[in-house]
Amino acid sequence: MIPGMSAVERPPFPPFTEEDAWKKVLAAEAAWNTRDPDRVVLAYTEDTQWRNRDEFLSGRDEVHAFLVRKWEKELDYVLRKDLWTFAGNRIAVRFQYEWHDASGCWWRSYGNENWEFEDNGLMRRREASINDVSIEAGDRRIDGPRAEGDGAGIPLR
Repeated sequence: MIPGMSAVERPPFPPFTEEDAWKKVLAAEAAWNTRDPDRVVLAYTEDTQWRNRDEFLSGRDEVHAFLVRKWEKELDYVLRKDLWTFAGNRIAVRFQYEWHDASGCWWRSYGNENWEFEDNGLMRRREASINDVSIEAGDRRIDGPRAEGDGAGIPLR
């Protein structure tokens, strides 16, 4: 386990304020940008339930295996998330990420996620709908993790 990272609880805790929801969104973005399945999976309950595109996953072990496969395929993956809305123990986000495949073709993936959390701040349910659009390398907008002070908002195109 990573020092300072707990798989028992993950603040902030529901019910979420707008500030709390943004903290969750930015923490998720930062963790996913590490492309480290061992770190990312700690944000989810042991029995987490996922739908990602057309895959249905149950539990941390399946999520971990999924993340390993994902980042073996989606090379140089970099992500931006944006808070869409929140209420109680739920948060909805929209996101975009860019990556290239083994042949060097670049992609921008657009998506929406619905998150549901336990009282301890771990995510128990994640539903993600994602579409991929082929882009030219020169059309990339996301070059790396979010810079300090980089504001919210993701352009549609």
